[in-house]
Amino acid sequence: TIRRMKSVQIFEGRPDTLGAAPLKDGVNFAVYSKNASRVVLELFEKACDKQPTVSIELDPVKNRTGSVWHVFVKGLKANALYLYRVDGEYNPTHGNRFNFNKYLLDPYAKAFTEGSVFRSYNLQMERGLAGIENGKLSDLSDFPKCVVIDDNDFDWQGDRPLNYPLNKTILYEVHLKGFTASPTSGVAAPGTYKGFMEKIPHLKELGITSVELLPVFEFDEDENGNINPKTGEKLSNYWGYSTIGFFAPKTTFASDKTPGQSVREFKELVRQMHKAGLEVILDVVFNHTAEGNEYGYSFSFKGLENAVYYLLPYHEKQYYMNYAGCGNSINAAHPVVTRFILDCLRYWVSEMHIDGFRFDLASVLTRDQYGNIQGFPFLTNAIAEDPVLARTKIIAEPWDAGGGYHVGNFPGGRWSEWNDRFRNDIRRFVRGDEGVATAAATRIAGSSDLYNHSGRLPTASINFITSHDGFTLNDLVSYNGKHNDENGESNRDGSDDNNSYNHGFEGEAENPKIEQHRIQSIKNFVLCLMISQGVPMMTAGDEFRRTQNGNNNAYCQDNEISWLNWDYAERHAEILHFTRQAIALRKNHPVFTRCRFFSEHNPEIEWFDIGGRVPDWNSVKRFLAFRLNGCSAKKDDGSCDNDFYIAANTDIYDVTVTLPALAKGKKWRRVADTSIKGVDSICFPGKEELLAEQRRYVLPAHAFLVLMAADEIQSN
Repeated sequence: TIRRMKSVQIFEGRPDTLGAAPLKDGVNFAVYSKNASRVVLELFEKACDKQPTVSIELDPVKNRTGSVWHVFVKGLKANALYLYRVDGEYNPTHGNRFNFNKYLLDPYAKAFTEGSVFRSYNLQMERGLAGIENGKLSDLSDFPKCVVIDDNDFDWQGDRPLNYPLNKTILYEVHLKGFTASPTSGVAAPGTYKGFMEKIPHLKELGITSVELLPVFEFDEDENGNINPKTGEKLSNYWGYSTIGFFAPKTTFASDKTPGQSVREFKELVRQMHKAGLEVILDVVFNHTAEGNEYGYSFSFKGLENAVYYLLPYHEKQYYMNYAGCGNSINAAHPVVTRFILDCLRYWVSEMHIDGFRFDLASVLTRDQYGNIQGFPFLTNAIAEDPVLARTKIIAEPWDAGGGYHVGNFPGGRWSEWNDRFRNDIRRFVRGDEGVATAAATRIAGSSDLYNHSGRLPTASINFITSHDGFTLNDLVSYNGKHNDENGESNRDGSDDNNSYNHGFEGEAENPKIEQHRIQSIKNFVLCLMISQGVPMMTAGDEFRRTQNGNNNAYCQDNEISWLNWDYAERHAEILHFTRQAIALRKNHPVFTRCRFFSEHNPEIEWFDIGGRVPDWNSVKRFLAFRLNGCSAKKDDGSCDNDFYIAANTDIYDVTVTLPALAKGKKWRRVADTSIKGVDSICFPGKEELLAEQRRYVLPAHAFLVLMAADEIQSN
């Protein structure tokens, strides 16, 4: 059936490429549905249209190859708008949820018009149009349309992914909108791809190499129905860990909401980031979708082939296995889903020039069709070995909400992993807990207990103190407990296991002693992160003490709680300066960025107690000290790096440490001492301070020290 068709002609089309592919004289559409009995392609002229301009019913003989339905529409061009309607059996107990009365989004759509799936469906519920029994089409009042995108219509100006070596990488996790949404950002288009571009100089000056963006795949902020009990305002799906369109950059992040412009603006952002020498890594959510459980919505996968895309209990297929904690779990072991995920990753690398991916709750991807964790999952191995992704960074969050925990053992070969053991052990050590120094030493040295097997390297460990999920660095030293009341869940959400310490007062403090202790602790965390082996990741705003007022689960706070307050860059310039110099220290010295674990036979690292002797690891409490052999890590010109002595005293008492002796002509120079107030706590490169006393050093309580061996006569 074709209604109101004027300038287009219909041909069989091809099944080769799923999605909407613009060709020379038209667009080829292809969509997968194994059990559909009827497929209609709906074309629209405008994003606000409530009815399609053209309806094309696909012939199951001519327009179907295997399980792929396809059609070529001659005369159609890029930026055309479309949706699908798909018919078949509605029998949830058999896993089928076909509903011809609902418009469906194309899983391979590369852009959407501005709109809300959830607002649209809520309207249907109010008007009684949600069920299939009434025989009425679903309402399109606010339902987004898919946009045909021509990826050849962009000048990359010779750009390619940067693909820095992992050992040279310094990650910066950031929410794209929250980076510039605050009026304090001073950008022309706050909260957008263009606004983010205006802050590239800050990222360059900070010294990070790689930006890891929280989800930018299309999601719907209106998914969250909770109310802020303090303000009465509706809360948001701010973080975006609930994907609707896996190939589509988020439309509301674009300054120009015209259909398709989100793709152009995102490409412009990537191009500008690469010109500045900054990688772009995406946080991707393949473990579940926004369609939820049996009570959730149907706007794409459920209406196309529910039993293929999702894990369903074998004998109760009306329900959903839920290893993501969000209602459903992707059936990652199914070949069709595996192809979908690989197609998606390849697209973002080849067409969007992305440098890497961080996979949310990645352990879900290791489960088979029955939900069991596999020892050698096809998907995670396929991602690691895919030829298009061969140089792309792949980072796993190596756990899920169903008990799958793979830290140190994520399957698939070259994967790196978020190392929560680093986070927990270093937090407790810096806080001054007794009996964790040995564990902290293992983390600082690269977590060989987790990764030194099967040829894995220190770069398998993504080291972090904070992330989007939890306290900010400022709040980690300012709160003993979470303060999530404004999330509308009676403070039940968010972790209670924070290993934080408020230094004697909960929240913002005016007491200068408390404030100084907090500053020193922040410096300890930053310095420890940057001198540890592995790949460091910091969280946006920690460089100038961003606060969420004690909220450790701000997933729903699209407001000043989550947005970066750029006034803090001036207010906390001391921390910003310290962070820049700590990053520079790491980048300037390869002893901190080793590609291999320390050898047990060569003196690449030597550990000391307070008296300069080999420590008794059974009695180590709140002190660590070690020396790094500079000649174990050569510079780019082949010369030896400097030797370093690093000590940490997390006790409440000052200690006098014995420094290791140096070769003739070498002297210890102070790089950093976090007990020193102000910007003098860390030195500029080449300005390290010669110690008057070369054999002993008084290290105050709760302080970290970095000394560098250099020639006795050094020009400053």
